[in-house]
Parts: sequence; C-alpha cells; structure tokens
Amino acid sequence: MFNTNEIREFQQLETPFYYYDLALLKRTLDKYTANLKKYNYHAHYALKANANERILQIIRSYGLGADCVSGNEVALALKSGFDPSMVVYAGVGKSDKEIKMALEGDIFSFNCESVPELEIINSIASSMGKVASVSLRINPDIDAHTHKYISTGRSQDKFGISTWMFQDVIDTIHKCQNLKLVGLHFHVGSQITDMKVFEMLAKRVNEIQRWFFDNGIVIENINLGGGLGIDYENPDKNPVSDFDTYFSIINKGLEVRGGQHIHFEPGRTIVAQCGTLISRVLYVKIGKGKKFAILDAGMNDLIRPALYQAKHKIDNLTSKGRNMRYDVVGPVCESSDRFGKNILLPETKRGDICAIKSAGAYGQVMAMKYNQRDLALEYYSEEL
Repeated sequence: MFNTNEIREFQQLETPFYYYDLALLKRTLDKYTANLKKYNYHAHYALKANANERILQIIRSYGLGADCVSGNEVALALKSGFDPSMVVYAGVGKSDKEIKMALEGDIFSFNCESVPELEIINSIASSMGKVASVSLRINPDIDAHTHKYISTGRSQDKFGISTWMFQDVIDTIHKCQNLKLVGLHFHVGSQITDMKVFEMLAKRVNEIQRWFFDNGIVIENINLGGGLGIDYENPDKNPVSDFDTYFSIINKGLEVRGGQHIHFEPGRTIVAQCGTLISRVLYVKIGKGKKFAILDAGMNDLIRPALYQAKHKIDNLTSKGRNMRYDVVGPVCESSDRFGKNILLPETKRGDICAIKSAGAYGQVMAMKYNQRDLALEYYSEEL
C-alpha cells in the first residue's frame, strides 16, 4: 500500500519508473537471515533476480553471498563487494572467457552441469596453475508444478546431471587433477508455492547423497538452490514469503551428515515484493466489448507477462471512481504487450497513476530498449 505522500510524489515524477521499498527489503532480509542463523545455513543471493546496485549493497550487508549465472554477474558480484568465498557460478553454457575470469576471482564453486564442462574447466584451470572447486548440479527429476519456462528439475529440462551419468562424472573428476569436488547442487524451478515440492526435494537429495557416500565420496556442501514463491495475487497482505515453514520443511526432511554445510540461492523471494513499476495512463480506448487502459510502461520495462503469461496485481492509485474492467496494455508494437486482461480498476482516465506490483524480481533487470524506448529510471523509498 502506498500512502498519500508517496502517491503525490509519484504524480510529480516522469513515468514509467521502478520504485523500491527498501524498508520492506530489509524486513524480508531480517526474516530470511533469522532462519539462516537458526539452522546454521548459508545463502547466496541470485543476482539474476535483480542486479540493481543499491539493492545489491543492502543484500551484501546482511552477509549473503552471490549466486551468478554469467561471467558478467560474477564480475558484478566481486565489484559489489561480495566475498569471493561466497560466490557460486552456475549455468549450462559457461564460455572459456567467463571460466578464466571466475578462476582469477577465486570464487567458492562452479556449479557444473556436464562432463564436457568439467573437462574444459579442468583444462583452463591447469593452464592457469589453478585448482577449480566444483559442485555437481544434479537434475533430481522433480516436477515443481510451476510454469514450464521456469521449471528446471525435470528429466527433460536442459539443466543438471542425471543419475545415469553419475559414474561417468565421477570417473571424469578422478582423472582431472585440477578439479576439486566440493558439493552437490540442486534447483528444481522458480515461483514454487506448493511446499510439498520441497519435501520431495529433501527426500530426493537424501537418496542421491547415499549413492555418493556408498561410492566413497564425501560431500561437504549441499546446495538446494532457490525457488520459493511469493504471493503475486495479494502482495500487500503477504509481502514476505513463509520462510519459517520453508526452512522447517528442509530442516525436518534433509539428512545432514557430520561436517556438511547447507546452502540456498534465494532470488525472487528476497526482492520481488519490494519493487513496483509505476506507470501513467496515456489513453483509455474503447474496443469491441472492452476498454483498454494504455500505459506508458511496456513489455520492454516488465517482460514477465509477455514472456510467460505472468500475472501481477495492478492498482490505479489516483482514481476514486466506480470499478470497471480493463485490459491493461502498454505502447510497444506487439500484441503480447499486455500486463493484464479484464482487470477490475476504479474508472480510469488519462493521467492516472498505476502501480504494477511485485516487480522487484525479473523486472528492471530484464528491461530492454525494444522500439528504442528509454529504460525506466529507479527511485527508492528513502529518497521520497
């Protein structure tokens, strides 16, 4: 919810822009890190969710490491002051240049996804006189019951090492003198709201761990990735995800062996609710059997609805009229440039200020200049 002073400030600013509630971000981090301390867990924030410099500085101040999926993300994490010993680097397609840069940065671990990747990292590390710490990203073949584009742990997904590959992978590591196996890594998908998925994950990790221990391989680190969802439908009612239940399920279900360290990679659940895309209504257009509220924000500013039919709560902050139905769309020259269909809003007119909620994750970080549109600026609650 926005107060009167905030809305008044919004009306004076050029739109569209991203607005970050830093107090909510800190409240979320307080709750998350309290659970980490309770169970003695570790976490690496997923930079892909939001790489805004100010956001990163706050997250780093809470002692989280960084989870990166590109060389540039690794470089940004190190530049932003994240401890290299808390930086992990995942991704199915790491280039030679990216691998070299990460090795030079002495990061904690490469999360590796194939035998060829292990061989290339070993070769590059050898040429640099380095030993690369690697974790094996395992595909546990679990359906996370989320959108197919953000499900990553099924056997048909491109991510991870399947169980039938284990012996080949271990044989490869034994042959590679410049690799050190430091852990196992899992990630089954994003925006997971069914907590039973995490129960299944813990059980599956236990089964997979046993194979490695039965084969004489000690696993020091278990990384369970991220994936915990947020409430997109009622963000004001539930601004912070249910971390207590999530971590309780993991603690209860996961078999932790002596000396093991448990890691997580939160992204969306840390930053999504603190960010809002603020936009101004350009026109209200009457269509056949419907009305279009045309905003000055478009899919170039927030691509999630166009990319995988994501739904965000949309509020008209300045109208007090009777409720009516609108298709809320942007100005980009694509039919997929639509934020919501048949959305109930107070009677909307040109100049009204609208808020697209829960946009702090995969919003600004995915923005582009399609149609040569300007990138949206950002403002922070501590500034207004």
